[in-house]
Amino acid sequence: MLSLSKHFIGKLVTLLNFYIKKMDIDGFRAELETRLLIEKEYIIQELSSIDDYQEKLGLLGKFNDKYKELVKRLAAENGIDLNASYQTENPSNSENLSYEQIILGKTMSIYDKLVDELYEITSVN
Repeated sequence: MLSLSKHFIGKLVTLLNFYIKKMDIDGFRAELETRLLIEKEYIIQELSSIDDYQEKLGLLGKFNDKYKELVKRLAAENGIDLNASYQTENPSNSENLSYEQIILGKTMSIYDKLVDELYEITSVN
């Protein structure tokens, strides 16, 4: 009976750790989105003062660099090692992804949306 309780507690701890990590990733995503929205506004301000189309496109590259920089900065602020393996709910899962891969996968849609909006502004002006 005691070993069943230890087994149950072990499974419960694994499950709780998974959900805590999931919440951390969701919180990370929300914070990244907020910071990227701020960066987008700075880029829009810069775009308004530039006439050259190539320079405007260069600002899109700058936004990409900001995205990568913010992922690294937020990871450091949250004590996340981007190179560490992300443990899934099922430890026997053969797919071994890093925190960086998980974070990029969960946040790429935010980046894509914002960079598309910036590109539209770039091509209109």
